[in-house]
Amino acid sequence: MNVLVLVMRELVGLFVDDGSLVIAIGGVVVLAVMSAGVDAPPFVTGGVLFFGCLITLLENISRTARKH
Repeated sequence: MNVLVLVMRELVGLFVDDGSLVIAIGGVVVLAVMSAGVDAPPFVTGGVLFFGCLITLLENISRTARKH
């Protein structure tokens, strides 16, 4: 049973390694949905998603590099 729990934790860890990254990406998705809700052109919504995720990822990489 312990092996099963360990495997499940590792599987979840693959997808949710950093809680702050998950929250930030979720915020970017909410902003994109809100921009689509106010009838913004599709390139604006796409830009929000692309640049929001890119900035979030770069910030997370920078924070992780400072820790090590």
